[in-house]
Parts: sequence; structure tokens; C-alpha cells
Amino acid sequence: MAESGPSRSSASAVQLSARLLCWSLAAAMVSAAADACLHPRLRWWGAVWPLPWWFTCLAALAWTVLRAREKAHRTPPQDSARSDWEQAA
Repeated sequence: MAESGPSRSSASAVQLSARLLCWSLAAAMVSAAADACLHPRLRWWGAVWPLPWWFTCLAALAWTVLRAREKAHRTPPQDSARSDWEQAA
């Protein structure tokens, strides 16, 4: 069953930022490979090929902030059993 309410919107924001991070990293690697292998001589290429790397940095920052916010708002489990983390420690 799908979640509803404010937690769903923050979860989908985290998922969206994670997808943006993955796709911008993929685009950055493709542009770097194109620059390294093809050596384009276009005037605008020098300004365009680093843009996906900047988007990757911004997406990583957004994902970090949204994920930290999501974890901060998560309520701890109320069961009496010890969690796996406590048991491992």
C-alpha cells in the first residue's frame, strides 16, 4: 500500500534527487569520455562539457540535505525487541 502524507513527499523528493544524481553523474562521465576520446574542436564544447559535473555536485548536495532531513524526521521503532544495530554492538 502506498504511503500518504508529508513523509511520502519527502521520500519522493529524496528519490527524485537520487535519480538526478545518478543521471547527472552518467552524463558527466559520458561528456568526459567524449572530451577525452573525441577531442572536439567546437568553441562551445569547453564551456559545456563540465556542466554535468556541476549538476552532479549540486544533486549530491541536494540528496545529502534531503536524506538527512528524512532520517531526522523518522520515528524510532516502538517495539521492545532490540534492533539489529544494538544487537550487533
